[in-house]
Amino acid sequence: MEFNACKVREQIVEWIRNWFEENGKGCNAVLGISGGKDSSVVAALCAEALGRDRVVGVLMPNGEQFDIQVSRDLVAHLGIRAVEINIHAAYEGLMGQLKTALGDSITPQTVQNLPPRLRMSTVYAVSQSVNGRVANTCNLSEDWVGYSTRYGDSVGDFSPLSQLTVQEVKAVGRALGLPEKFVEKPPIDGLCGKTDEDNLGFTYATLDRYIRSGVCEDEATKQRIDHLHRINQFKLQLMPIFPLDPALASRYE
Repeated sequence: MEFNACKVREQIVEWIRNWFEENGKGCNAVLGISGGKDSSVVAALCAEALGRDRVVGVLMPNGEQFDIQVSRDLVAHLGIRAVEINIHAAYEGLMGQLKTALGDSITPQTVQNLPPRLRMSTVYAVSQSVNGRVANTCNLSEDWVGYSTRYGDSVGDFSPLSQLTVQEVKAVGRALGLPEKFVEKPPIDGLCGKTDEDNLGFTYATLDRYIRSGVCEDEATKQRIDHLHRINQFKLQLMPIFPLDPALASRYE
């Protein structure tokens, strides 16, 4: 069956409205804005569902960001409220403390994942200050292979796109009337300048087809996707909790 982007758009908009009625009546939708397809589509969906005056975009460059203007253009295009908070001083301060405490033990993963976690802390700080609820912007394709930072861009209070592949997100973006520069902006990791697809070693089109049809002609790519999916399942689950035997729990008379 062909993906019906217009129908899915309508369903997500209604779902967002219902969610806010039950979990934040009168609250604002708050989200980080990168200028890429995911944050662009989520911002547009929230604006349609709640009204432009109830959406707050948070722009968070880490020092100088070469493509920050795309994010500014998006919030201007949608007519939503926006705040711009540079996380560079916080990042440099914390990295300095980490280097003092850990020296050469700091790993590349530490360096790579600290900015997304600082950004999500910033989004929640803004949200709590403007009567907000935080929108997660991850999609199914990224979640499938663990391409997100735990307790960074992987979290939120509600998630409109988690069941949509990259190609489906783009289709919804076009159904929303978003300009192509927001729908087709290549996702970049923000660290070394590589695209997501460069880092993953395969295209999202290949991944999306495999997710929806189970077909992947290249065996090495199939094995890599399966491996990434398997080792990153923990990111999509609540942390394991020790199952205390009720018979051993404290008793109060």
